[in-house]
Amino acid sequence: MEMMDRPRDPIERAVVGQIDLYEVTEWDPRGGLDRIAMRTHWLVARSVRVIVTLAAVFVLIGIGGVAVLTDAQTSVLTVLSGVPAVAIAWYVYRSDVTTAEPLSLLVATVLLGMVTASFAAVINSALRPSFTLLGPLGVAAFFIIVVGPVEEAVKLLAVRLYAYSDARFDAVIDGAVYGAMAGLGFAIVENAFYITRSLPMAEVPLGAGLIGAGGGITAVRALAGPGHVIYSAIAGYYLGLAKFNPGIRGPIIIKGLLIAAGVHALYNLSVGPATLALGALTGGRTTGLIAYVLIFDGALAMLLVGKLRRYEAVYRRVVLSGVRR
Repeated sequence: MEMMDRPRDPIERAVVGQIDLYEVTEWDPRGGLDRIAMRTHWLVARSVRVIVTLAAVFVLIGIGGVAVLTDAQTSVLTVLSGVPAVAIAWYVYRSDVTTAEPLSLLVATVLLGMVTASFAAVINSALRPSFTLLGPLGVAAFFIIVVGPVEEAVKLLAVRLYAYSDARFDAVIDGAVYGAMAGLGFAIVENAFYITRSLPMAEVPLGAGLIGAGGGITAVRALAGPGHVIYSAIAGYYLGLAKFNPGIRGPIIIKGLLIAAGVHALYNLSVGPATLALGALTGGRTTGLIAYVLIFDGALAMLLVGKLRRYEAVYRRVVLSGVRR
């Protein structure tokens, strides 16, 4: 599909030959005031990003996120719970057939995924009581209307705040890479909060005792983390597609968000009943949960891998082999 042409004034459509249309129907920076306008726009655009990032950091501090992440017990278990998510994010990173993404952008996106998770935590906590009053249907609506869209949106926000505008984000597939990194950051914070709530109040020494006290919730969160990476990698791929199709950027981003939020909500709605059903077949709730996560995340991973491999195949055929369509 060709990119939509920008709207053109009747004068532009009628002009034949070289006519200076500066501030008639066209504009480019020429004088001092023009340059001031350009610099002011640059400053405002970046100030908004800085303000949003600082707001997310302050919210994270306010809800106790920094204290949770710096607690020794929680940190150990959070690192362990994050191993599967790191593996998925690493696979997406290695699937980028174009230039390797710089470490600075990758780390920054993980950190932004961690701080923007605070927005989702506040929104979810504020709206949950209103939905739970409605019973099971309210809980289902909460997953569909709030949890899925909000969590996937804040993960894309983490990419949009920094990496998206960087010149090194120079290929569609880069969106999947940075989306995966944002999902990893989000999963780290979410895991840390869940683990903290489940640990006993008394101080547990590092070592086997800590694993015994928090091993169960750590294993559960290890199963939940990869989903966040996969969902946001898919949405991120569409964000990358949007960057290189600016004329239809909005619908492309919305499509990615709809897919990610939809599968996220579907997982939240189905994991309980599916775990019970599979648990009856496999001999226990834990084995049922493991089986369902492998089935659900495996299906989504195949969708993501299909997109990554299709991009790689076209890239190798067109860019590396010099074939033109």
